[in-house]
Amino acid sequence: MAKQEGVKTGKFQKGKQQWADHLTEKAKHDNYPARSVYKLMEIQKKYGIMKKGNNVLDLGCAPGSWLIYAAQTIRMPQPPGVVAQTAGMAQTVGVDQTIGITQSIGHCAAKKPSCKGVAVGIDLQKVTVTLPPNATALQGDILDLNRDGCAPDDETLHATDTLASNARKEYDVVLSDMAPATTGRKDIDAARSFELCQAALKIACELLASGGNFVCKIFQGPDFKQFEQSVKANFRQHAIFKPESCRKASKEIYIIGRGKI
Repeated sequence: MAKQEGVKTGKFQKGKQQWADHLTEKAKHDNYPARSVYKLMEIQKKYGIMKKGNNVLDLGCAPGSWLIYAAQTIRMPQPPGVVAQTAGMAQTVGVDQTIGITQSIGHCAAKKPSCKGVAVGIDLQKVTVTLPPNATALQGDILDLNRDGCAPDDETLHATDTLASNARKEYDVVLSDMAPATTGRKDIDAARSFELCQAALKIACELLASGGNFVCKIFQGPDFKQFEQSVKANFRQHAIFKPESCRKASKEIYIIGRGKI
């Protein structure tokens, strides 16, 4: 009997972990670096925020799942016989790498309005996975894109110039799956999440084309309603959505703004 009870306990423990592990394993099978991609898939399925030919800016893009899926979703069909020169390359541009930026897809998105169906991501961490040919990841701090009233040092100024020059474009969609490093203190984590969301919204308001869409993750807390009202004030429609692929115990939720005013 003891042996049988042990088997049942093992099956129970395995079943308990299956929900958490299933999407992680599925992401590996589907060639995405993280399970978070399925959250964006649910958002896309429900709200249709991205269309073929859209240009997308992904804030906090590492490890790259959202950037890959966004690029796949918006990519324009290639004319017969055209092969993208960047296919198969991991296209990450660091803030200290200025040589070669003008040849990147990100530069095309930032500088040439005729480029369509391009995804540009920004993150503090380097994106190491192979990206689709219409995607580029920039390494740097998104806060450098909207830093006001400061006198930056040479290093910060260089980073700001590099990031801004590669993100100066009217995008159709701005995505933010950013989250702060958690402390275990829900109030502190929620406050830090709110600060990141404010920064993301400011960038979205500056870089989104009229009628553009915005997706932002936020931890639920005292400032949640304030942020919701800010999104509501800048977009014709807004929605609050928690994808089924979120962990049930998670405090994260997504605010979607559609139709930038």
